[in-house]
Amino acid sequence: MDDPSSGVPFAFREAVTALGAARPRAEVRVTGLPAPRRLAPFAHAVGATVGADGEELADGRFVLLHDPAGDETWRGDFRVVTLARAELEPELATDPLLPEVAWSWLTEALHAHGVAWREPNGTVTRAGSMFFGGLAERPPRAELELRASWTPADPAQAAGHLLAWCGLLAQCAGLPPETSGPAVTALPRRRGPGPA
Repeated sequence: MDDPSSGVPFAFREAVTALGAARPRAEVRVTGLPAPRRLAPFAHAVGATVGADGEELADGRFVLLHDPAGDETWRGDFRVVTLARAELEPELATDPLLPEVAWSWLTEALHAHGVAWREPNGTVTRAGSMFFGGLAERPPRAELELRASWTPADPAQAAGHLLAWCGLLAQCAGLPPETSGPAVTALPRRRGPGPA
């Protein structure tokens, strides 16, 4: 797909190269994923997990889409589509401000990396599980899921968009921000046994 003779646009190849060169913080592990085939003529996807002390705290995926003809709903010819998931302490899932706070982490991360974007869309979902019967010994679980998409104003900044998303994922995992800007509250890290 990166071969110029294959008809892959230079701007997309350049953006994919930039994504491959991005280096997030040490706790975030980025790996390649199969790209979706029906969302745009060209797509590149990566997955990421956030770990600390041998425990996986959050995961997600980042997809860069490109349609050389442009897309009216994107207001551009590139689009970023993301998913971030993290387990929460059950009492945090009931906080009425959690969705707004989680969304602000995304916008603040994009600002912190100095990238411009437009046409943001997204959802923040919180879900809780209680276990019964043979599973009754398991503690209650709660999960935060943030789905977001936006149009990069400058596709040459693709690495900055990926690093901003990795920062969001780390914050969802409860890790403190790496930057020395204003104080930001991270979610407490989930402790105890995970799902069997």
